Amino acid sequence: MLEVRNLHAKIGDKEILKGIDLTIKEGETHAIMGPNGSGKSTLSAVLVGNPMFEVTDGTAIFNGKDLLEMKPEDRANEGIFLSFQYPVEIPGVSMTNFMRTAINEKRKYQGLEPMSAADFIKLMKEKRQVVELDARLSQRSVNEGFSGGEKKRNEIFQMAMLEPKLAILDETDSGLDVDALRIVAEGVNKLKSPHNSTIVITHYDRLLDIIRPDVIHVLYKGRIVKTAGPDLAKEIEARGYDWIKEEIGEK
Repeated sequence: MLEVRNLHAKIGDKEILKGIDLTIKEGETHAIMGPNGSGKSTLSAVLVGNPMFEVTDGTAIFNGKDLLEMKPEDRANEGIFLSFQYPVEIPGVSMTNFMRTAINEKRKYQGLEPMSAADFIKLMKEKRQVVELDARLSQRSVNEGFSGGEKKRNEIFQMAMLEPKLAILDETDSGLDVDALRIVAEGVNKLKSPHNSTIVITHYDRLLDIIRPDVIHVLYKGRIVKTAGPDLAKEIEARGYDWIKEEIGEK
């Protein structure tokens, strides 16, 4: 599904990604962990086409297409979704109108007719249940006045509505209490299928206790320096990152 090779990217004069290699197959869940400033959020931003970052080398192929040549909106319509670490508020735009516009833009890109109002309402009702999202929130402006937990649930609700092929969750667990974390993580699990994939960016193993990744990568100073199975998260929780630095020969 996704093949990233020797990916380099910078912001201004500062190089952040220094040769990322990453392969993700259909149906897989990958977790990316690493110290602050290692490039985790930059990687997600580059994959979705954030114009703040400049790709200076490397390739990213998504389902056979050159991802780096696509506009951000085309990447979204091709099936890439980003759940933000800090979801923004959009005053004056109701959740209902926001989601209906997003879905119909994707359908237009695919050469399909707009979704009927009845089918859309039915879909919203079904997908709200995935993350136990209060129906009243869909009548309010996007994220306006939402609690931190409600914003994160709303992100996963949007993911459920759009049915992406590749979902990137950038520290979705940040600021969540235990109950909200469980609801969000279980929502992600419910949406998993053999035909979609997920990248989970996190600092903590508590999220990965519920979303069991197939593979964990450690990103450090702009490179993936270690890749292992799900037990790696427990080892990082217990030992931190110093032992990995020693393993790669850095004091």
